[in-house]
Amino acid sequence: MNVLERLTFFASLYDVDGNPERGMWLLYATVLLLAALVYRLGFARRLPLLKSVVIYVLLALGCTVLTFFAVFLPVAEGLAVASLVLLIYKIRLRQAKEGEKP
Repeated sequence: MNVLERLTFFASLYDVDGNPERGMWLLYATVLLLAALVYRLGFARRLPLLKSVVIYVLLALGCTVLTFFAVFLPVAEGLAVASLVLLIYKIRLRQAKEGEKP
């Protein structure tokens, strides 16, 4: 079985097999940005600055583990779909609230 066939879209896009150091950093940045976007769109509340920093630091640590899974499992792709769904939800929610105003 060829390992190159099992790479996910983002892993093959960033050439993780050809240049693993650069590819893994780019994959980590993608997973981190998409996870932060999903958190912000779906779960974030108004928090004090220090609590927000702690949340994002822990998110960055968790994304380190997710990056290793993202080489062969569709982690980044799932996060992209989740962010797209949450973005559509937020837009529709804003439109509904604007439509209710007299």
